[in-house]
Parts: sequence; structure tokens; C-alpha cells
Amino acid sequence: QVQLVESGGGSVQPGGSLRLSCAASGFDFSLYTMYWVRQIPGKGLEWVSRISNGGRTKTYAESVKGRFTISRDNAENTLSLQMNSLKLEDTAVYYCAKDQFGTVRGQGTQVTVSS
Repeated sequence: QVQLVESGGGSVQPGGSLRLSCAASGFDFSLYTMYWVRQIPGKGLEWVSRISNGGRTKTYAESVKGRFTISRDNAENTLSLQMNSLKLEDTAVYYCAKDQFGTVRGQGTQVTVSS
């Protein structure tokens, strides 16, 4: 069955960086647009970024544009999110997902930005 396993979260100060990874299995990863979504405490899931199946097209939410970079390795079935210049408001649980609503997603990885 579909498995998405995120890793790489942690605690950083504002302005810091983290790199999230997602290992995918149980489906033909290279055929799917993939997404990162996040859940901020007390709020619903929020779409962060998506990448086309071949990796050529990347789209970002306005709140992260210019700071986050999504990438994928179809040979390794992995999805990544490089997060730079992190802000307090980026604190959330981050999920990789097969759709923008996070209907099929992993268990998530916590990112905490605090001073």
C-alpha cells in the first residue's frame, strides 16, 4: 500500500534552515505530482508546494515563495523540501502528500521555529 515517510524536522531559530525528506513506496512515484502540506497549530492543512511528476514544474504558496525549494528524485522515490530563512509562522507539522488536500499523506514531521 501507499507509504509516505517524512523526516528531517526539528527545532531551529528564526532565519535558520531545515531540509525535509519523504520516502515514498507502494505506488509509481514517478507518475504523480507530489505535494508538501503543513498543519499549523489550531488550523487546518495548508498547501505549501507542489512539483510535477518529472520535476520540471514547481509551485509555491505565497507565504514560502523565495524561501522554500521543492525537489524530487524519481530514481530514489524521494521528495524533498529545503526550507531557508525560516520564520516563527512556519512552525507546523509538515507532510508529504499525493494530493494538495493531504488526503493521502505520511505521518508528518514537526518543524518548530522559535527564538
